[in-house]
Amino acid sequence: MRRIFSSDSPYKKQARFLAILWTLLIFIGCFTPGKDLPEVDVPLIDKWTHLVLFGGFTFLWLCTKPLRTTRWLTTMFFIALGLGVFIEIMQGLLTFLGRSMELMDAVADGVGGLLGIGLFCLLAKLTTPKQGSLNS
Repeated sequence: MRRIFSSDSPYKKQARFLAILWTLLIFIGCFTPGKDLPEVDVPLIDKWTHLVLFGGFTFLWLCTKPLRTTRWLTTMFFIALGLGVFIEIMQGLLTFLGRSMELMDAVADGVGGLLGIGLFCLLAKLTTPKQGSLNS
């Protein structure tokens, strides 16, 4: 598993494929007309959904270029946040969808992005062999 998070990962193409599919899932889900969405009786389900969608988004895109530099992680955060804001603006403009622009959805997208980054960094750290380890 450690090779997934290394810069020489042989799984970058598979990660890119999954990241693209996940991004399409976000667009499909966020631009599905409101009347076509199932009614779910879970408090704040909309926000939880945004956390999971954007956590998965950053995690999968980080796997396509598994670097843990501050610059790359910050870039991915702002890409996730920017995408979330863009989607919210479009939902507000495309009124025929029966959706609305919600600032807290964009906040949930940003928090989800941070959680995805955190999960990626945690798993990368846990699977990186320690210096001087014989398990390399």
